[in-house]
Amino acid sequence: MLKDFKPLKTYFIENRIALILGLSSLLFVDFLQLFIPRIIKNSIDALTTGQATSMLLLKYALIIVGIAITMAIFRYIWRYLVFGHSRKVEEALRNRIYGHLQTLSLSFYWRTKTGDLMARAVNDIDAVRMATGMGLVALTDGVVLGLATIGFMLYIDIRLTLISLIPTPFIVYFTLIITRRIGRKFRRVQQTFSEVTESVREALAGIRVIKAYNRQSWDYDRVKEKGETYISDNLDLARTLAIFFPMMTLFTNLGLAIVIWIGGRLTILGNITTGDFVAFISYLNLLTWPLMALGWVTNLIQRASASMRRINGILDEVPEIINQPNNPFKGVIRGEIEVKNVTFYYPKEKDPALKHIDLTIEAGQTVAIVGRVGSGKSTLLQTIPRLMETEKGMVQIDGIPIHDIDLKNLRGSIGFVTQETHIFSDTILNNIIFGRHGISKDLIRNALEVSQLIVDIDSFPKGIHTLLGERGITLSGGQRQRLTIARALISNPPILILDDALSQVDTSTEAIILKSILEMRHGKTNIIVSHRLSTIRRADIIYVLKAGRLVEGGDHTALLTAQKEYTRLYERQQLSEELGGE
Repeated sequence: MLKDFKPLKTYFIENRIALILGLSSLLFVDFLQLFIPRIIKNSIDALTTGQATSMLLLKYALIIVGIAITMAIFRYIWRYLVFGHSRKVEEALRNRIYGHLQTLSLSFYWRTKTGDLMARAVNDIDAVRMATGMGLVALTDGVVLGLATIGFMLYIDIRLTLISLIPTPFIVYFTLIITRRIGRKFRRVQQTFSEVTESVREALAGIRVIKAYNRQSWDYDRVKEKGETYISDNLDLARTLAIFFPMMTLFTNLGLAIVIWIGGRLTILGNITTGDFVAFISYLNLLTWPLMALGWVTNLIQRASASMRRINGILDEVPEIINQPNNPFKGVIRGEIEVKNVTFYYPKEKDPALKHIDLTIEAGQTVAIVGRVGSGKSTLLQTIPRLMETEKGMVQIDGIPIHDIDLKNLRGSIGFVTQETHIFSDTILNNIIFGRHGISKDLIRNALEVSQLIVDIDSFPKGIHTLLGERGITLSGGQRQRLTIARALISNPPILILDDALSQVDTSTEAIILKSILEMRHGKTNIIVSHRLSTIRRADIIYVLKAGRLVEGGDHTALLTAQKEYTRLYERQQLSEELGGE
């Protein structure tokens, strides 16, 4: 179980000074607690022997007050330092998980639910935080305070101590049994929480579709069912926990009953003093917390261990797409692209999405890629910036295999506008700049003009500084597409890929945007996927895909003359546009 916590070792080393000071303060508080029963013993013995005076009792009272104040100060110190350590572990682990997630390939996200990742980044990390904070405190108290308390009890009377500890083996035995059950049930609770999170995420992400189809009640029942399962699993865990603490109280009170019966007789017979008897009971009550703390820390560690296994499942994932270890190319990219015998399979699919693709794009060319839905156009485009790794064949840029090009350099040299527009909950300006620095106002304005978003800026409440809603919900589909085009154009990269990026823009606006892009990017490589004739005809060369294969290539006139797949696509699209116009 402890090997699950190995990734946390670094954070304990980094926070070692604060941790040592915090635990030292905790130990100091624990030892101060042990002296209070001794003071009470001296007070009672002085009273029973008739030696007590007002000054002596005042002295004992002031000592207890002094100890209490000192304990309060050092308790604040250890709580601040130890719990602060747990928060630093929480922060570092969350950052590590998120940083690692950014390195993982798209295939990981295809097989992993977003809700599950969110649950691991929130609920599981919280369980680890509890173990590294309160769990560490309970462990220290359970071991140090427990052993020290037993030592003071032995000092008073060995026989009475051994008798009072009779219930201890039973406590240990039942604790081991119950904590195993707690670990299993907690893992189930965490898994169910992931499912609830994913259901809620899907419901909120698809709220417009749900409302449009009037399926609110269906969606409510679906999420409610997941929530009821989560509550049921939590109640099952709560029942197990409900057994644990009453059991601890029962056994500790059983020990107290034995002490009162036997210890009282020893006091009557004069084997121990009344003060020793009262002090012994105080120590026995003090021992209750360490015994319960050991049970509690076992519970916390079980929970954290289950959570760490889930977290380690992410951290152990190895990125499929990485830089080559030896001097990856970091030079300037011109934009020549060559695809050689590329084949690609999606996970768990028998048929390849791309089959032996060979094509060449000269630097500075504008190329169109066409084909029916599912022909492999988007898949092919995603192999160029290595968003997906090919099984066979290779893609070369400027004669260099993309595996030999530094990933940051490769992707930084490509502007990729996908079919699915993604807008962040930020201002229009920040969505365009996208975290890049040193972008001048002229570059921003030029990108806005080329993308034709400039005509809409004045209609927004605060212009370019208008804060957009989640996923850009306050924008129309065409505005979102034009914003993502501006985002890609802001750095004017050597290679620009537009994957059906103007599908929600009207034909006349599309023609203006495309004309402006080609003028702005004269001499640079442009790859365009579109279903519109006006867009396709502008390309220097057109490649036609069918069922994952490259079946034709050439300019618009040559392909029409060939009377093959391109002609059929062209005629169908021409008919569709004519009907749309009518």
